[in-house]
Amino acid sequence: MDIVVKGRKTEVPERFRKHVAEKLKLDKIQKLDAKVISLDVEVSKEPNPRQADRSDRVEITLRSRGPVIRAEAAASDPYAALDLASEKLEARLRKEHDKRHTRRGVRRLTAAEVPDHVPGAATLNGNGIVVSEEETDGVPTKKIGSLEVKGEGPLIVREKTHVASPMSLDQALYEMELVGHDFYLFVDAETKQPSVVYRRHAYDYGVIHLSTDQMVTQTQAAAAGGVVGG
Repeated sequence: MDIVVKGRKTEVPERFRKHVAEKLKLDKIQKLDAKVISLDVEVSKEPNPRQADRSDRVEITLRSRGPVIRAEAAASDPYAALDLASEKLEARLRKEHDKRHTRRGVRRLTAAEVPDHVPGAATLNGNGIVVSEEETDGVPTKKIGSLEVKGEGPLIVREKTHVASPMSLDQALYEMELVGHDFYLFVDAETKQPSVVYRRHAYDYGVIHLSTDQMVTQTQAAAAGGVVGG
């Protein structure tokens, strides 16, 4: 694996390229992540003189069979920015490395065990059927599709609300891996949209974002206004 150094709207001196190779030691990186595919370093320069103390920016992107790891930093010169970015990269690599080793030997939870580890989760009986909290009164509850029916009815739809702090996509992937699930529901810190990350094939991941249909929202608002006005 080679280190690719490129400049964005700026020239990268050969001296700096050699310094990058010396600073980012591949053998050390591969000890932390043996599945590294590529390592890219991008250098850019801010022309605004008011930002002279942060004029040079270095972004390091490491791609492997797992999540992409990025680290970037800005300083008054590219060498200082590289030092800061490489420190961030190593810290994130160590975090991922420790996370993988911590997960070893930790088995995934069965559906029946989830309530013991996840607050507010539904409880399942031995047949994998959701056990309602209202069953304590002796009235049987049965599962029909995605709905619960207590006794002969009426239908009871279970609804739970969880408090969630907005987070980045990388953090959501980390939390999903931490709990050992195949999906994780979160609020995207950048878009503020409800989102879900999920495991696809091998080390691939997918993400689904939910956004409001503006036309439907406007139609509903207009209809509500018409009722009030009438």
